[in-house]
Amino acid sequence: MAVLTVTKQNFEAEVLGSDKPVLLDFWAGWCGPCRMMSPVVDEIAESESAIKVGKVNVDNEPELAARFAVQSIPTLIVFKGGRAVTQSLGAKPKAAVMQLLHQAGAL
Repeated sequence: MAVLTVTKQNFEAEVLGSDKPVLLDFWAGWCGPCRMMSPVVDEIAESESAIKVGKVNVDNEPELAARFAVQSIPTLIVFKGGRAVTQSLGAKPKAAVMQLLHQAGAL
């Protein structure tokens, strides 16, 4: 499945109302580590049909970043059943993101 662009307009429906766990990547175009994470997040979106994957551009969606106290990017947050269950800061290899998803019970 393709990566969703998550905005304050579609957040409730796509994330909180999702019947699948959701991996959200909070990022910005000027952030080097975010650019390193992007292909990892894209690859997970393509290979894991059991979850939904979205990206939140913190420059375009400061309200969502503030809502989840995102102060450093990239930040990954896993949502399950309409609530944030775990989060991770900084660039990570795919194996670490997969472990995060497993620990959260998303996979």
